[in-house]
Amino acid sequence: MKNLLLLAILGASIAGCQKESKTRSLFNGKDLSGWHSDVPAMDTLASLSSPFIVRGGMLVSLGKPEGHLISDSSYQNYRLEVEYRFANGTGNCGVLLHASTPRFLYSMFPKSIEAQMHDGDAGDFWCIGEDISVPDMEKRRGPKEEWGSTEGKKRRILNLTDGSEKPLGEWNSMIIECKARTIKVWVNSVLVNEGFDCTADKGQIAIQAEGAEVEFRKISLTEIIAN
Repeated sequence: MKNLLLLAILGASIAGCQKESKTRSLFNGKDLSGWHSDVPAMDTLASLSSPFIVRGGMLVSLGKPEGHLISDSSYQNYRLEVEYRFANGTGNCGVLLHASTPRFLYSMFPKSIEAQMHDGDAGDFWCIGEDISVPDMEKRRGPKEEWGSTEGKKRRILNLTDGSEKPLGEWNSMIIECKARTIKVWVNSVLVNEGFDCTADKGQIAIQAEGAEVEFRKISLTEIIAN
């Protein structure tokens, strides 16, 4: 009896010390609360409509005019889960992580690390003002002297494996884990990229409008609680 009582007390003590991870949806299915858009062309052409809309309970990036939908809040140490599809054929899009300075690159892209969604290339990293390292860096990025995170530099880091995406028109799941200065990306449960020594460890999250219509039915974030 004494041993059972001791175990019960110990278990209760451990449970009391544990912190539960909190998962929240970053998209409520109704409007774009919690987000704001940055679309450079709209600065000078008031007649343009935002490329980011809500349709049928989904967040839709119409692709044009090009720009970004940026979270109002910044995040650190989290797992982001996104379910998306290219409904009208091949296309390009991406999720930007640790985003900060707006229009840092080409007067368009905020400073960030991009997790690529381009059809056939999902999981590539693109360095936009920030940088990240991976194993086999020269094989996956090119000659070291050409690396960089600004205009004219080799900013793309190829993913580990192709073929993880589903056929066009079907839903894909992308999970991105940002923990300290590492970033891991899974596409449909396949680990497709893993980077370390990232030059940023927190920031906003952004979704691109980059030429193609993309539907998002889920954007959720789970905090990673430090032990």
